[in-house]
Amino acid sequence: MRYEYKTKDTCAQVISFDIDGNVITNIEFYGGCNGNLKAISKLLEGATVEEIEGKLLGNTCGRRPTSCTDQLAKAVRKAYDETKNN
Repeated sequence: MRYEYKTKDTCAQVISFDIDGNVITNIEFYGGCNGNLKAISKLLEGATVEEIEGKLLGNTCGRRPTSCTDQLAKAVRKAYDETKNN
């Protein structure tokens, strides 16, 4: 299932990805640091929600209280919880 998440307080405005059970694939960031976010997407291809959270949740960018990767961790958890409840 394709999922789209609108970010808060980051350069990337939207993150989209596919979720199948707890496995995340095809991560795309819209906006943000293009090269870095493409690399992160490749490195996380096929990772589980728990793996992504464990590595990225709480990561900040500069003086911001969040980052694109922190937002990804929040997005995959939200998507997983929503798909689990449906």
